[in-house]
Amino acid sequence: MEDILRPIYQERASSSLTLGILLIEKRAMSSNLTESFDYILLVITENDEPSLFMKHYTYKEMKAALVTVSIKQVREWLLLGSNRRFIEWMHQGKILFDRNENVARIKQEIEEFPFYGRKLKKGLEFAKLIHRYTDGRAFFDAGQYMDAYNYIVHSLHHLARLAIIESGFYPEVTVWEQVKHIEPQIYKLYEELITSEESLQKRLELLILAIEFLIYSKSKSGTEHFMEVLSSKEGEPWTIGELLEHPELKNYRVDLMSILEYLI
Repeated sequence: MEDILRPIYQERASSSLTLGILLIEKRAMSSNLTESFDYILLVITENDEPSLFMKHYTYKEMKAALVTVSIKQVREWLLLGSNRRFIEWMHQGKILFDRNENVARIKQEIEEFPFYGRKLKKGLEFAKLIHRYTDGRAFFDAGQYMDAYNYIVHSLHHLARLAIIESGFYPEVTVWEQVKHIEPQIYKLYEELITSEESLQKRLELLILAIEFLIYSKSKSGTEHFMEVLSSKEGEPWTIGELLEHPELKNYRVDLMSILEYLI
């Protein structure tokens, strides 16, 4: 299959817009890495349009995907952590072509996880955590236990991702395997929620108290970036409109009111 793919990536490498190409192979121990494909060719380009493009190839029993993504989209995914599969591809992929070491720098960034990136990502995860936990608590108080369960599971995911980021790592697809070694307390809460034989109401009641304590313990770390931005303005207080339009806070928009209410 690699022989079949070679002319495809060589054609892409000849384009002046192509910054790098990686090859990701299906592995027996992690077959979900490439989803349903045997090979993935990941092409990173300077061109912003389209930001993401995919094409499929088959040869005999083998399947491959050509994924073309803009460097702008790559930066967004790295910042927001909104595509963990891509981060895994970047980490595991073999570099076939690299113009001016663009791909090597991205891979190094994932491994080293720059401090500023960590502060912002902690803030975003903490804001999402607050939002999901607050909604889950409201559903619990209203006796809507199934909906509360859904939101509490999501809040635990954000809590786990926050703990991983605090330790200097990018959250992977297998986030619970990561957090099991980094912060076992959070892993045990998740395990308790899904395996306990207590009633759903009792499980949620105990989890809500535990999560509330963990949120409080991580407040300073989780709001560090947000508070730095707020403290940058002297004199008049912020308006909501100013916060929504501030370039450093634009990624908080969906969860902005939740984190503001929490801080108040």
